[in-house]
Amino acid sequence: MTGTITHDPPPAAGGRQSGPLIVTEDPDLLDDLLRLCAAAGATPEVHHSLPGTPLSTPSALAAAATSATTPAPSGPARPAGWEAAPLVLVGDDAARRVRGAVRRRGVVLVGRDQDDSGVWQRAVEIGADHVLMLPDGEQWLVDRIADVAEGVGRPALTVGVIGGRGGAGASTLACALAVTSAREGLRTLLVDADPMGGGLDVLLGGETADGLRWPAFAASRGRVGGGALEESLPELHSLRVLSWDRGDCVAVPPQAVRAVLAAARRRGGTVVVDLPRRIDDGVAEILAQLDVGLLVVPAELRAVAAAGRVAAAVGMVLRDLRVAVRGPYASGLDDREVARLLGLPLAGEVPVESGLLRATESRRPPGTPSRGPLARFCRGFWERALAESDGRGGSAA
Repeated sequence: MTGTITHDPPPAAGGRQSGPLIVTEDPDLLDDLLRLCAAAGATPEVHHSLPGTPLSTPSALAAAATSATTPAPSGPARPAGWEAAPLVLVGDDAARRVRGAVRRRGVVLVGRDQDDSGVWQRAVEIGADHVLMLPDGEQWLVDRIADVAEGVGRPALTVGVIGGRGGAGASTLACALAVTSAREGLRTLLVDADPMGGGLDVLLGGETADGLRWPAFAASRGRVGGGALEESLPELHSLRVLSWDRGDCVAVPPQAVRAVLAAARRRGGTVVVDLPRRIDDGVAEILAQLDVGLLVVPAELRAVAAAGRVAAAVGMVLRDLRVAVRGPYASGLDDREVARLLGLPLAGEVPVESGLLRATESRRPPGTPSRGPLARFCRGFWERALAESDGRGGSAA
């Protein structure tokens, strides 16, 4: 069982991080936490209390896991470990001893008694983000520790693009956003979430490129490594692409979708998702991880009406949904009027780019002319979105 008090992750510096900090004097609990750290590939620092001396050597760790009375090795105290660790795991036995510690994010209170109603009060007293009970919460905790081992910083800025009606140009815009992001030097992943859309790898001219497609991840249940995911996918135009193959598989279980997109977000940079208009369980998993959604709407009344139904379904999961209007305009409509009719913020007008169809047929992806109107639109969108992300404490570095 896990419980959440706040969702804010701890601040992260660039590069690989140190391991988690464990604070407990319970030998059985410490044994479990060390086992979970090993499963996640992380080396922890262990304290009996705070600000105590870490049990930092392998022999000390082994001794601590078998005896609660093992004395801490002599040496200078390192109270800064509490503030510097990317993740702090506090055993329920140690909650009282860390009550006066500096408040910080990324603290997890770990216990075993499912019926202990006082655990929430102790979590509040130490400023914990989460309350976790073993053994039920083991997989969640392994995932969090593995994030530390992988050197996870702030997650990728994740943008979903969906058409207000068929043929709205959502796939074209998704590709152009990804191409522009990669050209600006950002780590970029383009995800094709529409198995019936023909394949974004085809639109990018890489349908025969080596690498895995969605069906290869259909059996994923637990955590997917971000680095392994990135290396396994086709690289086209300096970005990675997760698309569909030409086989019969047109669905991936929701838990696999969740694991794959979570791995992509952990890598940082940007993730662009081309979404289908039909919202099933797998698409709902993606929507739950998006930072921003763009609803592409041609400026005609029937398209606006259709887009309203799509917006209603998407808006049940995604809070930040914006409209991107594509001309030419029907009489009486402009981009602001379309946004007003839909009740959505206006992301801007997607420009008409002459020669786009010919460029696509010649295997040049949308947004390739860096000075073209579509590339300028995409560049402006990223500048605003990244600035907003930084203002909220996020990053796409």
